Amino acid sequence: MFLTTRLYLLSTIFLLAACGDWRSAPLPFPTPAQHDLVVLVRPGPLTHDGEEGSVVGRLERDLAEAFAEELGVSVRYKIVDPAGLDEAIADGRYHLAAAWLSPLPEQGIAATPPLFMTRDVLAQHEASLPLTQPEQLTGKTVHVMAGSRQAATLRQLAASVPDITVVEVSQGTILDLLERLGERQIEYVVMDGQLEDMANQYVPSLRTSLRLSEEQPIVWLLGPHPNSELATRANAFVERIHSDGTLARLVERYFGHVRRLRQTDITKFLGEIETTLPKLLGYFLAAEAVSGLDWRLIAAVAYQESHWDPNATSYTNVRGIMMLTEETADRLGVSNRLDAGESILAGARYINILRDMLPDEVKEPDRTWLALAAYNIGPGHMNGARTFAKQLEADPNAWYDMKRILPLLAKPDYYKRLKAGRARGGEAVILVENIRSYYDILSRNKTVPMAAKQPFNEMSGMSGISTKPRL
Repeated sequence: MFLTTRLYLLSTIFLLAACGDWRSAPLPFPTPAQHDLVVLVRPGPLTHDGEEGSVVGRLERDLAEAFAEELGVSVRYKIVDPAGLDEAIADGRYHLAAAWLSPLPEQGIAATPPLFMTRDVLAQHEASLPLTQPEQLTGKTVHVMAGSRQAATLRQLAASVPDITVVEVSQGTILDLLERLGERQIEYVVMDGQLEDMANQYVPSLRTSLRLSEEQPIVWLLGPHPNSELATRANAFVERIHSDGTLARLVERYFGHVRRLRQTDITKFLGEIETTLPKLLGYFLAAEAVSGLDWRLIAAVAYQESHWDPNATSYTNVRGIMMLTEETADRLGVSNRLDAGESILAGARYINILRDMLPDEVKEPDRTWLALAAYNIGPGHMNGARTFAKQLEADPNAWYDMKRILPLLAKPDYYKRLKAGRARGGEAVILVENIRSYYDILSRNKTVPMAAKQPFNEMSGMSGISTKPRL
């Protein structure tokens, strides 16, 4: 028996060696009973947060999870740092490399059709003289993330433009690097153009004026010797999500809100985080403890409603830091709408009430975004908009579709059919998108007191909504 086993192992190794490097032999097709989908990732704001066992969402991670769900299998992530990425890709012990990568045909690495198109751009501070030609980088120092496509772009550029000093940074993320740019610690950063709008939320002084590459595809790499059945399924998956709207919905979930705020809005908000937020932080944390909602979400709603002014009053007599109507305040037992603590706690409770009114099939984060729209227009108008969505063959459970439906509540052909009458549904959309941006900024901002900081989720629009039990 022992001899038979040894002979079997030796023959297996011989066969693998005959096929090439044994390490790069294709992994077995993932099946529910035996094998996970092995996904090679590197940390980044579009890929993975870099923590083992993390459930924090990222755009490309969620795509991999959707593909695994289609296959009926679980995902096992192999997280590699930038310095080890090239070796891990060549090694081939993965099913997919989902790390915001471009094709590598010169290395014999198979790939799916493009998921996205992007290009490399030069970022600089708005106060610096804009560069418009690569030759203007002569004598300049440019920072870039190590192991990235942008680092390769810079190395190619350095061959034709003399005296460029390239600093490849292996610690932190590209957003950390861009924050250093915003603080004028460094002059230039080369980044992926897809990140610009998101990065502007955190670094409003960032500007891009120079493209350093043509558009390039972002793909999943399938390795030097891909499993043929898996490659077929992956290619079909990519083509399907382009055609059926799945990809567009996911992109909206991460990026649909990031172009709403103006630079002046972001700059003012960052100032209020330093000056006003510390005075109110205790109230937001208390509301989180009672409601289970992330305090940063509650604070984002409060800022959108009143700019954190406890005495705010509108012409319609909506009052307080959470801008409660008199009817809502009475319902929630608020004795003084101008009391910041009472208002914040009541506002958080009301958000939960609105979330609970939605059907069970509405999942997060759409559930919270729809509840916040109802916070603005009322649950009656939200129910009417959901009815219109069904009639128009849109998804009433998806914020992606409801963003298009809600503005119809201001049109006579629609609101005359509602018992609740006309509503400014477009205003509700803007409110929710602004809150999403304020929430993202609060999630990352370094001036928020550390005692109140929770694990950072750069793309909190996907899965950063707390679902802790409510007291």
